[in-house]
Amino acid sequence: MTFRTFKNNKVVKIITNIFVLIFIPFLIWMLFFDENSYLVHRKFDKEINDLENTISFYKTKIAEDKATIKKLEDSLQLERFAREKYLMKKENEDIYIIEFDTIKK
Repeated sequence: MTFRTFKNNKVVKIITNIFVLIFIPFLIWMLFFDENSYLVHRKFDKEINDLENTISFYKTKIAEDKATIKKLEDSLQLERFAREKYLMKKENEDIYIIEFDTIKK
């Protein structure tokens, strides 16, 4: 194979084209090294997804807390909540805490 046949090869002509020679380094630069590269965008997309998951988690917690607050407007429910959650008791009253062992041996 001579140099002339090698030079006339279709693939070699495309690769040695001036536009391709400029475009390939430009493409590599934009994908990997630039401030707004593909890798940076992927990292930002992951952070956005994590933050959206956090937002949905806190929205559900807020809804649960609002339901609990609404339920605690009743004084009997408030007393029950205080007794169960914070182990409060009335005077002259004894509280026994029963814990079940749920670990299987």
